[in-house]
Amino acid sequence: MAKVISGKEVSAKVRADVKEECERLKEKGVTPGLAVIIVGDDPASRVYVNNKKKACAEVGFVSEEYALPAETTQEELLDLIDKLNNKKEINGILCQLPLPKHLDEKAVINAISPYKDVDAFHPSNVGKIMIGDYHFLPCTPAGVMELIHFAGIDVSGKNCVVIGRSNIVGKPMSMLLLHENGTVTVCHSKTKNLKEICSSADILVAAVGRAKFVKADMVKEGAVVLDVGINRDENGKLCGDVDYAEVEPKASYITPVPGGVGPMTIAMLMKNTLKAAKLQNGMDD
Repeated sequence: MAKVISGKEVSAKVRADVKEECERLKEKGVTPGLAVIIVGDDPASRVYVNNKKKACAEVGFVSEEYALPAETTQEELLDLIDKLNNKKEINGILCQLPLPKHLDEKAVINAISPYKDVDAFHPSNVGKIMIGDYHFLPCTPAGVMELIHFAGIDVSGKNCVVIGRSNIVGKPMSMLLLHENGTVTVCHSKTKNLKEICSSADILVAAVGRAKFVKADMVKEGAVVLDVGINRDENGKLCGDVDYAEVEPKASYITPVPGGVGPMTIAMLMKNTLKAAKLQNGMDD
């Protein structure tokens, strides 16, 4: 019977810490500010943006939303980013992905100042993560690490397997585990013997985007299982990449979906924005 690592509980603690520190900054005349850009009307993106605004209000940040029409040009979007890069009250800039097809995501990410890149997608921040000398971490992998630490799990010397190699989760996740001395294997669609590799993992992170992909026969007895996926099952219910009912009896720790990694992503975004405000005001300790 696995212990459930509750993202709701851990994210509430992270947000409470951020709120407390935000109040201290306000006493020194600094209020952290986050600008969120959303282009078009993707319903999932709208939900995420609303949640980010709510979290900002909860911790005491200023939040600005820029909702642009789907037909916004590349030039208009880059102009807005340039204005926000130069706006002192804004410490973090986040452009909600995916963007409409005619816009160049790469150019948009590159246009955001690395000092305001609270998603940690800018190549300069990605490079810093590689060498272990960074200010910001991508929010989802950072949230997974926070859950691991909260549960008191030691990564050092453990066999860690990450399923998925995206720039947003899989690759940075593998680096963070490596920085804590895990022995890391990254699996993907071309991996041979996936089942064998996964079932040797002491720590298994599923970030593949396929509902209930990880079955009990892929999990070692007593493994720590962290589920990054958010999918809908055959009945339209939210579920992860892990078949929870099958895997939970074998795992020592497991994250649920919903209520696991999901709430951590926004909590870590708040943490990054606070960090950016401190850096930009020469207050980083």
